[in-house]
Amino acid sequence: MKLARTVGTVTLSKAHPSFATAKLRCVEVVDSIDQIDKQPLGGDTMVAWDLCSTGLGDLVALAEGPEAAQPFRPDVKCIDASIVALLDEIDLE
Repeated sequence: MKLARTVGTVTLSKAHPSFATAKLRCVEVVDSIDQIDKQPLGGDTMVAWDLCSTGLGDLVALAEGPEAAQPFRPDVKCIDASIVALLDEIDLE
């Protein structure tokens, strides 16, 4: 799981039927906890299925790979990343 920040929304004009209810967000991965408040973050940018109704600028937890599709089981979704949590606060002390 990775930390990321939502930076945009993705709109599809045509898609596979399994994406009919998809809410997709463009997210930027947080490379280091020291850069969590930096804008822009400078990390990798990717498209993720938004399971948490996030808004722009929200800090989120990102699942990647096969784990990203686990919440949809037994349905099969061809996704590589999903937003699985909206993070309110991070305390490292």
